[in-house]
Amino acid sequence: MKGKKWVILAAIGIFLLFLGIFLLFLYETIKFQYNRLVSLDQRVKESWSQVENVLQRRNDLIPNLVVTVKGYAKHERELFTEVTRMRSQLLQAKTVSEKADASDALSSVLGRLLVVVENYPQLKASENFLHLQDELAGTENRIAVERKRYNETVREYNRIVKSIPIVFFMRRLPFDHEKPYFEATPESRQVPKVSF
Repeated sequence: MKGKKWVILAAIGIFLLFLGIFLLFLYETIKFQYNRLVSLDQRVKESWSQVENVLQRRNDLIPNLVVTVKGYAKHERELFTEVTRMRSQLLQAKTVSEKADASDALSSVLGRLLVVVENYPQLKASENFLHLQDELAGTENRIAVERKRYNETVREYNRIVKSIPIVFFMRRLPFDHEKPYFEATPESRQVPKVSF
């Protein structure tokens, strides 16, 4: 009888030991994944902040560009009005998708503005305009780079959120189930038509 009790107690002890090891492993895994999510969530926010910084830089350049071009191309009022309207739309956009749409619309209008410049040789020779054009081109490149970084960070975050074991706990965690990508609008995917 004593031997049987001892075997049962040993079996229970071994079971509890393995259960404890398993629960500790599970706890450490969840803690690691949670901390990883916190880090990724912050990286997504940082990336989005950088996108907003370069969008703001472009918005700050636009009034100078419009004033410079207006001096040479007085009869292009409709285009200037549209540039101003698109700029204010971008400033009012709240969500990632609204900002993406407004940014693409503004890029399209700026492209048309730069095509109009081709009709004004004196403007193309203006040192101020050339400087602004270079600044704007550099800013557009920065926007593209920061959008790419943001989307890469979002992809990594979304992959982690959908992986095991996090997917089982997402409803209880204080994180978004999925972060939105900064996607181009259908209009921006169209090849612009330029006629001479």
